[in-house]
Amino acid sequence: MYDDKLKNRIKRIEGQLRGVLKMMDEGKDCKEVITQLSAVRSGVDRSIGLIVSQNLLECIQNANGDEEVLNKSIQEAVNLFVKSR
Repeated sequence: MYDDKLKNRIKRIEGQLRGVLKMMDEGKDCKEVITQLSAVRSGVDRSIGLIVSQNLLECIQNANGDEEVLNKSIQEAVNLFVKSR
């Protein structure tokens, strides 16, 4: 379900967070820290979007034309995305 591209994206975010901690230890300017944290947040948001959309695609494919299952899958995807905000 989770491909290597997505895992690599998460690893980059992990590296960015380690970089933020290093910046804090070095006493870097708060604007620089906030800029990096904003980049992390953006990366996490994009990752969430990719995961939700991939999951929704799989649910649609598995619905086999069942409208009730399809509607439920769409609603769950929307709820997941909204909850992540």
